[in-house]
Amino acid sequence: MIEFSYECDFKLENESQYSHWVNRIIISEGLGSSTINYIFCGDQFLLGINQKHLDHDTFTDIITFDYSEGQVLSGDIFISVDRVKENAKIFKISFQNELLRVMAHGILHLIGFNDKTKEEVLEMRHKEEEKMELFHVEQN
Repeated sequence: MIEFSYECDFKLENESQYSHWVNRIIISEGLGSSTINYIFCGDQFLLGINQKHLDHDTFTDIITFDYSEGQVLSGDIFISVDRVKENAKIFKISFQNELLRVMAHGILHLIGFNDKTKEEVLEMRHKEEEKMELFHVEQN
């Protein structure tokens, strides 16, 4: 089950479209899911989580808490809408594309992809692009 909650003045339009997309990402990697929570928030909210749980004192666009067991994904994915907007401006892309990239990024972390080394970052970017393409695939 894919769930969405909001700790800021933002709401996904057509949540079911995003839910179907996230499920397609998971299925495309041969996995299943129990509950994945996307929590959309602002910079200050996510900064508090970053400080409390990760001992980092910096803004970030996403923090993923992984509760997966075996082949069944489960987790909380916190996304700063403020950072997504700012990054979209910096990279000169639409808010929608940056949002999809960050949402896919969180799922990819749950799947087991990392982004600590240069090679991992390159693989993560490739996977993000691949999974973003699934958003535009017609649903049956």
